[in-house]
Amino acid sequence: MDLQDQLKNLFPDHTPEPTDNTDDSKDNLWLQDDPIICKYEKRKGKPITILEGYTGASEDFKKLAKELKTKLSVGGSFKDDKIIIQGDYRDKIMAMLKEKGFNVKRVGG
Repeated sequence: MDLQDQLKNLFPDHTPEPTDNTDDSKDNLWLQDDPIICKYEKRKGKPITILEGYTGASEDFKKLAKELKTKLSVGGSFKDDKIIIQGDYRDKIMAMLKEKGFNVKRVGG
């Protein structure tokens, strides 16, 4: 007897609601025609990756920044409509953005 059968025995009058199998990993972000620019710089001798050129809402860009920082387990910030990630993670960031459906252009190196 599995869990579903046990639940039916406990609650015979209950009808299960249909589950919505939507994928929550793809947020409703504004996908744009122009590519997001992925740059590499050194500031005070430390490497950083800068993402700029997003034309959607800044709240969506902030969510994207937070998601990138948590997936890469690095620090960073969002200011002046740019995402600044500590370290050189251009390849990983570009792969993640392409997975989400963004066009990405690599600049510098």
